[in-house]
Amino acid sequence: MGMALALAREGGRAGETPVGAVVVGPDGRVQAQARNAPIALRDPTAHAEILALRAAGRALDNYRLNGCVLVVTLEPCPMCAAALAHARVAGLVFGAADAQAGAVISRAEYLEVPFCNHRVWHMGGVRAEECAVLLRDFFANKR
Repeated sequence: MGMALALAREGGRAGETPVGAVVVGPDGRVQAQARNAPIALRDPTAHAEILALRAAGRALDNYRLNGCVLVVTLEPCPMCAAALAHARVAGLVFGAADAQAGAVISRAEYLEVPFCNHRVWHMGGVRAEECAVLLRDFFANKR
């Protein structure tokens, strides 16, 4: 989570919503990392999770990320939660819950719905306050 937080801070300094993500492979080594970049890439899908999954697919030479764990500073949105299932990621660790758009435990439980064809274990609340403060401060400065 420390690496994901560092990426989130970097994104915040660049004017992006401060979210960072890291993909850890089955061997415990970091396979990919990313931060939010929809503004820089002019791409609404350029969330940290999506960019990290894409990079991990390239690093592992496979669109299936079996045995991998995604570590991210904010609870994934519906798009990112669906991508985790489609990529066959084994697990998800996230920091702050997202009361507005979280699709794992907050607003929806996408990874638990019967039609989701892959189960991703998940654990939230890791360094949650640190992750939440980063987001609160970022948006407070925007206002």
